[in-house]
Amino acid sequence: MTSIEFVTLEVADTAAADSFYATAFGLGSQVRLAASEAPTTGFRGFTLSLVVSQPGNVNALVDAAVAAGATTLKPATKSLWGYGGVVQAPDGTIWQIASSSKRDTGPATREFDEIVLLLGVEDVKASKQFYVDHGLAVAKSFGGKYVEFATGSGPVKLALYKRRGLAKVAGISPDGTGSHRLAIGSDAGAFTDPDGFAWTTASETASL
Repeated sequence: MTSIEFVTLEVADTAAADSFYATAFGLGSQVRLAASEAPTTGFRGFTLSLVVSQPGNVNALVDAAVAAGATTLKPATKSLWGYGGVVQAPDGTIWQIASSSKRDTGPATREFDEIVLLLGVEDVKASKQFYVDHGLAVAKSFGGKYVEFATGSGPVKLALYKRRGLAKVAGISPDGTGSHRLAIGSDAGAFTDPDGFAWTTASETASL
């Protein structure tokens, strides 16, 4: 089963980004950084999600991110599916922080259960087939709207969403040009998908 070992965010200032992620989320090797000045404007076509166990953890992580310099795109609030909020890191990466629970069951912490990479694609069905052809197994699929892949014990999960829909969830315009500023490190090999998202072998990208 294909696993995603990490994602590499391409940022203008690696030292500043490293400080933000360590301070805000306490991230380890699941999210790596690489210096880049590649032109990019607007929505980069993806979000990263921290999935947590309860609303208190959502609030703790959102508050820590904002205190470290993030911008609030959607304040944390209850919804039909649970509780969550959206922030944008100083490097431009959009983070959703969410829980399927609407009630706290213990003291709030900044612990999270998993990281999910959501790629906003133009044609969900076509991208789903592309990834299946590259060895990924589908865990859940809802027609042309959403696909979740089975990535085993890898620390980063993967899902596909329509680009416009993902931008709406994130609270921003779907418009954007240039680099995604993202590379996906896995054991699936090196390739670029139909929407321009680059995959690298896990051994190619070193942690900074």
